[in-house]
Amino acid sequence: MSETLSFAASGTVPAMSSALAGETEVAAILPRQPRTVSDTGLDLRLLATLVLKTLRVTGRAPLPLLSGKLRLSISVLREVLVAMTAEKQVEVAWSGDSDIDVQYQLTAIGEPAALARLAECSYVGPAPVTLLDYHAMVERQSLRQPMLRHPKPHRAQSSSAHLTPAELATVLAEDGLDPSLRGLLGAALHAQRPLLLHGPSGAGKTTLARKLARLLPGAVAVPYAILMDGHIVPFHDPLRHPAPLPLGRQQEERRSCDARWTICQRPLVHVGAELEPSMLTLQADRASGMHRAPLQLQANNGILVLDDLGHARTPVAELLAGWRGLLDGGPARFGTGETMPFDAMLVLVTNLVPASVFDAAFLRRIAYRVDLGPLAEPAYRALLHRTSMLHGVDCDEDVVNHLITRLHRASGTPLLACYPHELLGRVRDFAGFAGTEPRLTIAALEQAWNSICTSGSAPASCPVAGIEP
Repeated sequence: MSETLSFAASGTVPAMSSALAGETEVAAILPRQPRTVSDTGLDLRLLATLVLKTLRVTGRAPLPLLSGKLRLSISVLREVLVAMTAEKQVEVAWSGDSDIDVQYQLTAIGEPAALARLAECSYVGPAPVTLLDYHAMVERQSLRQPMLRHPKPHRAQSSSAHLTPAELATVLAEDGLDPSLRGLLGAALHAQRPLLLHGPSGAGKTTLARKLARLLPGAVAVPYAILMDGHIVPFHDPLRHPAPLPLGRQQEERRSCDARWTICQRPLVHVGAELEPSMLTLQADRASGMHRAPLQLQANNGILVLDDLGHARTPVAELLAGWRGLLDGGPARFGTGETMPFDAMLVLVTNLVPASVFDAAFLRRIAYRVDLGPLAEPAYRALLHRTSMLHGVDCDEDVVNHLITRLHRASGTPLLACYPHELLGRVRDFAGFAGTEPRLTIAALEQAWNSICTSGSAPASCPVAGIEP
């Protein structure tokens, strides 16, 4: 079974790329703060609706609290509240000595209006950004090569923010990959072109796909919500858009920045066999009146991993029916005619023969294909030693020889990357149950090996539980 959804599903967050090692300059990434309703690009009535719903949820609220809830400047909120006061929807409940020290509440007219708006759509939160503004931000933050796109790089990006072979080798040092395969991965990352990882179950495809996100340089701005096709679409997902650290002078700089955006690591959106066509389209939730952002939209400026392809209930041809244009650099279409660039690096993962999963026309559009199979014996030995160190268990060379010659080779089980971690984990499991210190002896190793398949069949015919295909 593959890992699904985002990297946070496993409770882990990818390490920051080298480009994030220093302080991230907030003002160099986030847009400037809107000072007027016109600056937001939004209709005054939409903002008034958000204020109505917020006051209905919070009750009487001070002006700074409303500003924080809607992520709008005081000056924008004042403009909205003046109009709402004139329409007798809100009123000043209390005021102090300062022009900021003001509390607002709903009136007898505003209360039913707020309830009606909440019945239509239960969204209460930061004001959205326009699709046009989001479109522009995605293009500024793109990592694709200049010859493949026309917009100029964002000022927060450095022309030297470029993955080097040495950096790639460091991050993938534990995977035992042949240098030629690392070259393919490096080229795909450099150009942000589609990548296919295929090979037998347990070869480490899912692990490798998730590692690639660690190699994307720089932080990006992500909106809390986007106005699409007239609907407010909640967008920011802390699991898929984790904040980078550290952030330089964020308290000072955020006051001058548009608070409808937040700063994140480049996203990694990971979905497996549960993938359905509805996840790739703008979908309405009738119960809440809200809309769900498509997976490929949430992955923009990052990586989208489609795992376990060929194992979902929906045929791959149906799932990816509209993706040929995206692979050729065309825009994605959402709602009623609105379009959005697809700027995520697409990583496809399967343990099936590619020609049995994709048709010939689709395969031609996949720029890079990496076949991950068994490790070479030296790489497998090195991986076992590193895994032993991680588990805090001594690894004797005689035990390693026994594993390779008496267990793997004798049973015809390939030297797949999944086995060292799984075997060491089981050694610890049995020792913990027995109340003893875990030791990697031949007896402990054979106990772990035999437990992989309780039916007694050879591990080669019984993939390790919990390991990706």
